[in-house]
Amino acid sequence: MSSSDAKKPSLAGLPVFEIAMAISIALMFLIFSIIEPQIMSVRNLSNVFTQASYLVIFACAQSIVILVRGFDLSLGTTVSAISLTTALAMSAGFGLPVTVGILAGLLTGLVIGAFNGFCVAVLEINPFVVTLGTLNILLAISSTITGGFPITDIPDRLTAVLSEGRVLAIPVPILLMICTLVALHLMLKFTVFGRSLYHVGSNPKAARAAGINVRKILLGAYILCSVLIAFGAILMTARTGSGEPNLGGQLTLQTIAAAVIGGMNLRGGEGSIAAPFLGAIFVTILGNGMNLVRIDGFFQEIALGCLIIASLLFDRLRHRRNS
Repeated sequence: MSSSDAKKPSLAGLPVFEIAMAISIALMFLIFSIIEPQIMSVRNLSNVFTQASYLVIFACAQSIVILVRGFDLSLGTTVSAISLTTALAMSAGFGLPVTVGILAGLLTGLVIGAFNGFCVAVLEINPFVVTLGTLNILLAISSTITGGFPITDIPDRLTAVLSEGRVLAIPVPILLMICTLVALHLMLKFTVFGRSLYHVGSNPKAARAAGINVRKILLGAYILCSVLIAFGAILMTARTGSGEPNLGGQLTLQTIAAAVIGGMNLRGGEGSIAAPFLGAIFVTILGNGMNLVRIDGFFQEIALGCLIIASLLFDRLRHRRNS
């Protein structure tokens, strides 16, 4: 397989790395279940996959910008800001319908993505600096809007449909995660925009020489990223039943970890949508297992950081061997 073929988006055939990831997930789950049999319970399994569904969506968002050599360090605070916007629109203060509240959340994500994308694509500011600045702006706005308190008076119908609802016995969050994965896979494989993401991430100069509007692709990548974040944030708002100023929590670190562990190349231009899926499942099972065996949260953060470093080292060694 040529290097160019290796960079094509594909879920078919499952490359060796993705098979290894699936085996690692199964082994980790088996080890945790031996230590704590409760992990194998139907209730816990349902909880794990529901939790993973949210992280998968956020990891997909992060993967889109990683694909074009970027980052979104503002992901966590973007989640919080969108949660507050959605809840505020539907709360007693405004009392707008649920659909309007959802549209308000999606619009907020689009605006944030357009801002990040404009700074990166047009002003050519480093993505790390841009999204770090956005992180602080959104943190200040979220804290100011509610004074740090959650917005709780939102319609029960939001939770009933998007969190507790089921379609053919499948929880709605899991079903929406599957739809997101399929849609992104088809976009990356069959659309001009999807293929252009790989070209721009692999070699921006060559992409520009080939007639690709690099600025437009970068802008589109950051907008798509934030719209996906908005989608996930609305689902999490439905789950908590409130708009939370700290809803994003550690999501930025977790999404980067999931993308990198799953196989996304931080140098851009390489990786499939299977990467955030496998990575998010891995991170979720790791966190769930460590919680059930009562490992302190401090050590969990250390373990996650070590995994990111180990994944980067493995990625470097793998590309050095293939070069």
